Parts: sequence; C-alpha cells; structure tokens
Amino acid sequence: MKIPPLYIFYALLAAFFAALVPIFGKLGLRDVDSTVATVIRAFIMFAFLFLVATATGKTNTAGFDHRALLFVTLSGVAGALSWLFYFMAIKNGRTTAVIAIDKMSVALAMILASLVLGGERMDFKTAVGGAVLIVLGALLVSL
Repeated sequence: MKIPPLYIFYALLAAFFAALVPIFGKLGLRDVDSTVATVIRAFIMFAFLFLVATATGKTNTAGFDHRALLFVTLSGVAGALSWLFYFMAIKNGRTTAVIAIDKMSVALAMILASLVLGGERMDFKTAVGGAVLIVLGALLVSL
C-alpha cells in the first residue's frame, strides 16, 4: 500500500481542528462580544504558535524579503478579517449555516488560485466538483 504524501495528513489535521473552531467558538461567544473574543483568540494563537516555533527551533527569518513579508502580512490581515466576521456571524446566526457559507471560501480560493497563481489550473472536474458543488451545498444548508 502506498503511503499518502505528508501534506494529505496535514490537511486532514487542519480540517479536523478547523471543525472544532465553530463549536468551541459558539460555546465561548454566548455572553461575550465577538470582537473581543476574536482578539483573545488571536492572542492565544500568537502565543501558542510562538511557543511551537521556539520549541522546534523555527524562528529563523532568513529569506523574508520585502515581497515575502508583504504577502505574509496581507495573508494575516485577510485571516484576521475572516475570523472577525466569522465570529460575528457565529454569535448572531445559526452555526451550521455560518459554517456552510464560510466553506464557500474553498470555491473562491480555488478560483482565485487558478487566476492568480501561475501553476494552478482549473479543469472541468475541479470546477464542478470543487467550486460549483461546494457553493450549491452551502446555499442549500444555509437557506
């Protein structure tokens, strides 16, 4: 039996832990402001990831030129805005609907990746299976 590439294992772990975020988030947002909760979550993420980086000796910033820093910064801002609105949505809406709508980001990311990243291509199978069906599923669950 062929062992799957390591990135598949990492992606499965990412999906598992991402699935826990709205559950823990909804439970924690009951009586608190979603913006304050997002700030606390961001601080916890920073502290945890800083400890992981320090413990694994991965604190060398060599290779971070201005371009890399710009795009990592933009990614951080986009992630912060995503979580800010995600927590607002979870606080005020049905968690299952918010999760489904949020997963439309997968379809949007696939489309953007094919447009912006040179080596990514969007064939018919990927477009229908990854983009169209995800959007339709999200709409069905959220309505």
